[in-house]
Amino acid sequence: MATDVESTLAADDYDEFGLLHENAEELGLPFAGRPDVSRGYVDLAADRRLSYIRWGTADPEVVFLHGGAQNAHTWDYVALALGRPAVAFDLPGHGRSSWRADRDYGPWRNVEALATALPAVAPNAAVVVGMSLGGLTVTHLAATRPDLCRRAVIVDVTPQVNDPSRTMTTAERGSVALVSGPPTYASFEEMADAAVALSPLRAAAGVRRGVRHNARRLPDGRWSWRYDLFGPPPPGTPDWLDFTSLWDEVDTITVPTLLVRGGESRYVLDADVAEFRRRLPALRYALVDGAGHAVQSDRPLELVTLIRDFAFPA
Repeated sequence: MATDVESTLAADDYDEFGLLHENAEELGLPFAGRPDVSRGYVDLAADRRLSYIRWGTADPEVVFLHGGAQNAHTWDYVALALGRPAVAFDLPGHGRSSWRADRDYGPWRNVEALATALPAVAPNAAVVVGMSLGGLTVTHLAATRPDLCRRAVIVDVTPQVNDPSRTMTTAERGSVALVSGPPTYASFEEMADAAVALSPLRAAAGVRRGVRHNARRLPDGRWSWRYDLFGPPPPGTPDWLDFTSLWDEVDTITVPTLLVRGGESRYVLDADVAEFRRRLPALRYALVDGAGHAVQSDRPLELVTLIRDFAFPA
């Protein structure tokens, strides 16, 4: 069993769950040994499949969807602390899920994949939690498939997130800025250092572990990210980065919905929250102090409390 990141670097078939003791230790949680966690796959159309991490063997109560350029492991802290049967998906083009030939990784195609995967893996989940791109996917899922999304938690994103009139510095973009950087690195250390520099709200050890789960070693010895977001898409691929049409779908959401915002994040503005509330008056809203865009990594215990109170009230 791997006990630290360094021991996993020799090969990509490392025990991806052998590092969970570090997550528990960083959160101050008791760790009696490796939890019941496994990797699974759902076959999609043609030769594509969707990968997921399953927590527990009971029917999943929670579904987690990560942000762009992330993967299912971004939810390790939250899943450990929440302690409920759950499933965390790798969205198409991310983690260990298949890449699309058209490189369309927007919420619309994501929901098409989940419409196949959720009935097979988590048909009775009480809540779907999504951050950033995963949160936009939850928005579309809640609006169009409430049978698969009975409650929705949207973390630090609204359909206005890519408003071209808004600009952010590299520091404000945080680790998302890595998508604009090099697709490969000469060494794991170089890759990890780049991520640590853009993640000031997290312990360096946790960032390094996240990079390990999100990286693969190439045959030539270089390191590459486990997502398909570099370079232009093929001709004819729609502009899936324009999410503003999802505002009209917010109007139609009928399931209980919670919007969680990182207190240090610039991805959601006061005006965005006001617009969400105008379109969905029943919206619940929470601001997490000390968290940036990735609330699940910056303040996981606070997010666990919000999820528990929203979806599983005593």
